Order: sequence, then structure tokens, then C-alpha cells
Amino acid sequence: MNSPDAATAGRRFWFIWLAPGVSLGNMWAYVAAAYSTIGLLTFVAISTPYVLHANLGIVAARQGQVTGDLQLLNEIIMLLAFAPAGVLADRFGRRGVYGFGLLAMGVAYFLFPLATSVGELAGFRVIFAFGVAAATGMLATVVADYPQDRSRGALIAFGGVLNGLGVVVVTLGLGRMPHWLVERGYDEVTAGRLTHWVFAALCTTFALIVYVGLQKGTPVHRGERLPVRELARSGLRAARRPRIMLAYLSAFIARSDQVILATFTVLWGQTAGIAAGLAPAQASGIGARIFGTAALSSLLWLPVIAAITRRLNRVSAVALCMGIATAGYLSMLLVEHPLEPAALGWFAFLGVGQISAFFGAMMLISHEAPVASRGAVIGVFNVCGAVGILLSASIGGRLFDAVGPAAPFAMIGVAAGVVTLFAVYVRWHDPGDGRTGTDLLSMSH
Repeated sequence: MNSPDAATAGRRFWFIWLAPGVSLGNMWAYVAAAYSTIGLLTFVAISTPYVLHANLGIVAARQGQVTGDLQLLNEIIMLLAFAPAGVLADRFGRRGVYGFGLLAMGVAYFLFPLATSVGELAGFRVIFAFGVAAATGMLATVVADYPQDRSRGALIAFGGVLNGLGVVVVTLGLGRMPHWLVERGYDEVTAGRLTHWVFAALCTTFALIVYVGLQKGTPVHRGERLPVRELARSGLRAARRPRIMLAYLSAFIARSDQVILATFTVLWGQTAGIAAGLAPAQASGIGARIFGTAALSSLLWLPVIAAITRRLNRVSAVALCMGIATAGYLSMLLVEHPLEPAALGWFAFLGVGQISAFFGAMMLISHEAPVASRGAVIGVFNVCGAVGILLSASIGGRLFDAVGPAAPFAMIGVAAGVVTLFAVYVRWHDPGDGRTGTDLLSMSH
């Protein structure tokens, strides 16, 4: 499985060449992390409408605004936490920060169904936000640490497939546990609590896996690590480079559209189901099915976009990916009745747009971020994403209630179009000379 010069060239994990010093055990821990992290955090999109209705009795007409406000709080905390998490990771290593993040998510999931007011639920979301910032920041950093340049795109695509599998398992499987438990005689509050506690246990288990299994330390030797003050400044200074700035703007779309996808597809399906006379648990299942359709299509599309872009200049690939995202999000304006089978095709196209934005943004930042300050630069990348989520959640929730369910998606579609135009500008003025390097079909150098 290894090349003859594995000690200097790194090992190979299937079709992915690993950076020197990265072991197969480290890679298996990454596989577990990539499979679990995004899926576990997306459950909050299913969980929040359920808790608001079953536990707190919030009427459907207010759920859009309350959900948006909770997400806004979530993103404010993440906005404050991403950069410090990146600096800590550059100084002390990735695995401790990652393990803390998953553990904090588990604590929050344990507490969510015990909330007796929106204020308490908001307090628990603060804990959750710190956890998500640490865990997702480290997931992006590890994806940049572990591959050689020739396999960078391959690992991003592989990781994206693992992310998607985890999301599908949660949305189409575990996320429907409240409905299954209600069918077996549990009341809605108890069903919600048991489901949340299963997720708390899963977060704790995967926290242990990443802490034990990921690589110790950082990619640079202790004596080469930058001072904390220098790390804190490096992420912002890097924005002077046009390709880094493009990556930061792409994060604004790639991160915000993930939350729009998760939050407002579930809410759209659930509110439409309740309006059609379904019980809350059944309506929650409808919302999960819509989100699951988008997530499954993104999972199937990821290897395709990776193959399409593997010989393109990285900036050209970003322009293409953001163009697809623009079309996918604006297509929601064509959906009139989300419960009809015909609407699922549009939601599938939405998933294609979302994963395209994710791939393009991650491909660019993982290559452009300097090794010594990689955690800090990716921390700022994530801060830009958090700003995108903050704006899209706060504005999107109100647009959902005041204009219509398609309005938040159209807002992101317009923003993605603007980033597409900026990518074309950067391609003309500062293209670089690198390709995406993605070759999922090749098993050799």
C-alpha cells in the first residue's frame, strides 16, 4: 500500500497520497471525523423546529423568526470563536481543539430538550456554537494538513463524500427518530429527549476518536511555530492576496448556503406539512426528507464536479462552482408546492449548487493557506463563513416569514452570482499557475 520511499514521500491511503508524517491511523481517524462532524451538527436544523413546537409551543407563524434569531446567536458566537480556535490549533495542535468541539456539541444536544423557554434554548445554543466552531474549523484544517498537493483535491472530494454520507444518515435515518418513537407510543417530548441524547452520546464517542487518533502537534516543528500575536495577524494580512480574498468571499457563500440549506429546507417542509394538517412529528419527517434529498444529490454530484474541475486552474474552478451555486439557489423561485414529488427535483438541484460552492471554496483555501499559519488563515476563512451565516440567518428568517419560503435561497443565489463575477476578475488578474489536482479515478502518481 505504501510507495518505496514512503518515509520521505508519505504513505498512500487508497488513491490519496498523504503528507510525510501522517499515518494510516491518523487517516482513519480523519475518516471517522469527516463522516460524523457535519452530520452531527446538521441535526440541529431538524432539532430546533421540533423543540420549538413540541417543547415550547411556539406557533408556526413565529418559528421562522425564532429559528433565524437562534441561528444569528449561533453565528455571533462562532464568529468570535473561529479565529482563536485556529490560533490554538497552530500553537498546540488540532486534535485537542477538535475533541473539545465535538464534546461541547454533545453537551448542548443533551441540554436542548430540557429547555423550558426560548432564553434557555438560546443559552444552550451558545455552548453548541463554541463546539461547532472548534470542530468544523479543525475539520477544514486537517483536510489541508493531511494530503500532498497532488492529492489535495482528491481528499477534499473524498471528505465531502464522507460529510454527505453522514448528513444523509442523520436526515433520512437518525433524524426521524422522534417520528418512529411517537409511532411506538412515546409522547412527543419524551421522543425528542431520547433522540437528542442519542446524538449527545454519538458526539462524545467521536470526540474520543479524534482526540486519540488524529496527528499530534502541528505540521511545523515547535521551534518554527509563529508567536500567538503573529498568528492572530496572519489571517487578515493574507487577504491582501487576491486568491486568498476570493477564498474568503467564497467561504461567505459556501458556509452560509450550508446553513440556509439545512435550516430553511427543513423549516419549509415542516411548516408546509403542518399547514397541510400533519402532526408535528410527521411534518418534521417531511422537512428531513426534503433536506435529505438535497444532501443525497450533493453527495452524488461531488465526484462529478471534482472530475470536471481536476484539470482546471483553481480560480477557474471556483468561478464554475459559484456559477452552479447561483443557478441552484435561484431555482428555488420555481418551487410552488414543496410537498409535491415534482419539487424534489429542484431540491436535488439545490444540493448540486451547495456542494459545488463547498468544493470550490475548500479547494482554493486548502492550497493557498500557508503551512505555518494554516489554522489561523483557515480560521479567518471560517470567520468569513460565519459572517455569511450571520447575515443570511438573520435576514433569511425574516424573508422566510415576510416574503416567502424561497426568499432566503434567492438571497444566497444573488450573493453567489456576485462572487462568481469576482472570481472571473481574479482569474484575469491573478490566476496563479496551479490546477485543482483532483483525480479520483487515478490510483497512481
